[in-house]
Amino acid sequence: MAGLSLKCGDCGALLKSVEEAQEHGELTSHSNFSESMEAVLNLVCTTCGKPFRSKTESSLHKKRTGHTKFVNKTSETTKPISLEVPKACASAEPEEGFETGESSQSGGEMVVPEVDKNLLGKLEEMGFPKARATRGLHYSGNANLEEAVNWVVEHDDDPDIDEMPMVHANTKVEASKPKPSLTPEEMKIKTQELREKARKKKEEEEKIMEREREKERIRAGKELLEAKRIEEENERKRLFFLRKAEKEEEKRAREKIRQKLEDDKAESRRKLGLPPEEPAAIKPPTPVVEEKKISLPVRPATKAERMRECLRSLKQNHKDDEAKVKRAFQTLLTYVGNVAKNPTEEKFRKIRLNNPSFQERVGSLEGGIEFLELCGFEKIEGGEFLFLSGDKISMAVLNTAGAELNSAIVNPFFGVL
Repeated sequence: MAGLSLKCGDCGALLKSVEEAQEHGELTSHSNFSESMEAVLNLVCTTCGKPFRSKTESSLHKKRTGHTKFVNKTSETTKPISLEVPKACASAEPEEGFETGESSQSGGEMVVPEVDKNLLGKLEEMGFPKARATRGLHYSGNANLEEAVNWVVEHDDDPDIDEMPMVHANTKVEASKPKPSLTPEEMKIKTQELREKARKKKEEEEKIMEREREKERIRAGKELLEAKRIEEENERKRLFFLRKAEKEEEKRAREKIRQKLEDDKAESRRKLGLPPEEPAAIKPPTPVVEEKKISLPVRPATKAERMRECLRSLKQNHKDDEAKVKRAFQTLLTYVGNVAKNPTEEKFRKIRLNNPSFQERVGSLEGGIEFLELCGFEKIEGGEFLFLSGDKISMAVLNTAGAELNSAIVNPFFGVL
C-alpha cells in the first residue's frame, strides 16, 4: 500500500508530494525522507477559508485574527502519494534520501529575494533584524517603510519570522508603485503606535483573564460558605436528636422507679395480710416537677470554632484599624488558598517569620500565627520558619479555614458582638 505522505527524518515534517520534499530539502539541506502512513493535516478556517497544516499554525491564526472555528478536512484531501519523478524535472540530478532513489529539483536554485536596499537599511536602523526587514519588504510588495513595518508587526508570531525568505532564482518580483514614504522619525512614531496598540490589546486580554479568575474565586468562596452552612445544619440536627434521646432515657428511668415503688407497696400489704389494693383506689402519683435543664454533652471545641475565635480575637484587638484587620484576613486567605491549589509546591508551605511584609500583615497581629498553626503550620529551624509538612496537609481543614476567613471578610458584624 502506498504511503500518504513523505516524512523528513531530520525534523519530522510531513510533505504532500515529491516536489514539496525537494523544496524542503533545498531550504533546510535535509535529505533523509521516507514514506509515511500519516496523512498531512488539513485544517480549514470556517471564517476566512484559509488552510493550515498543523495545530500550531491554526493557533497562531486564531491569535492574530480571532477566528476560532476550524474544520478538519484531512480525510477529504488525503490520497496515496506518488513517488514518480515529475517529467519536467527528469533531466535533473537525483536527490538523496528518497526510497526510490529518483528525485529532481522542480523549481531551480533558491535565492534571497531582491528588496530595496535603501528601505532595508532604514528598517535595520529602526532596530528590525535583517531577516524580518527583508520579509516585510518582500511580502508587502517592496513599496515603502510603512507597509513593511505593518507586515512585520502583524506577523510577529509567525514561526518563521526570523528566517530569511527564499524564492526561485528565476522568479521575478515586481515591486508595486512606490507610495509616499514616511520619514524615519515618523516611521518610529508609527511603529511605537502599533506596538502600543498591541500592548493595550494584551492588557485587555489579561484583564479579561483576571475577571475570569475573580469569578472562579467567588465561586470557590460560595462553595466554602455552603459547605459551612451544611456542617452547621448537621451539628444542629445532632444536638436535637441527642437532647431527644436524653429525654426519652429520663422518662424510662422515672417509669422504672415508679414501677419499683408500686411493687414494694404491694409486697408490704401482702406481708401485713392486707388484701391487694384495688386498682381504682390507687391514686395517681403526684407529678414530679422537673427542673428545666438542658443537658448537653461536654465536647471539646472544634477546629472551626477555634479558628473563628482566633479571627474574632484578632479583629477585637485591632478594631481601631479596620484596614489592617481586613488586609490580615486577605493575606491569611491567600496563604491557605495557595496551599489548597498547589499542595505539592513547597514554596507555598514555607513562611519566613522575620519577613518584613509577613510581620507587617500577619506576624505582628495577635492571633495571626496561631491561625496558621491551626491550619497545620509548625515552627521549624529554631522558630525561623513556619512550615506545613506535605503529609500533614488536610484539605478539609484548609476548606474550613477558607470558609471562616471568607465569612470574616464579607460579614461586617463579624467580631463586633
